[in-house]
Amino acid sequence: QVHLVESGGGFVQPGGSLRLACAASGNPRSLSTIYTKGWYRQAPGKEREMVALMPPGGSLIYADSVKGRFTISRDNAKNWFLRMDSLTSEDTAVYYCCAKDRVGRASWGQGTQVTVSS
Repeated sequence: QVHLVESGGGFVQPGGSLRLACAASGNPRSLSTIYTKGWYRQAPGKEREMVALMPPGGSLIYADSVKGRFTISRDNAKNWFLRMDSLTSEDTAVYYCCAKDRVGRASWGQGTQVTVSS
């Protein structure tokens, strides 16, 4: 099983930036099943939604609401990031790191709170 831990959340003023990090761990066989890396978020009273996905092959996918402001990246197979710029109050949510295998089965982190407020 893949274990995911997010970090980097916090409180920021509108227009500010944050960088979230996700660290994956587990036995080598489990880690080798990671096919798509991604970020989701869930705001109070709303369903969890996709923010950014990084499938193998380099075709990054972003929610329309974050295009041009958020950037997903990785430095190796076990660590990936979400750079968030020009944050607004609408971005306030719990952000979850996600790792999916080839058939879409997902492992989730525990979530990290991002609060955008003046």
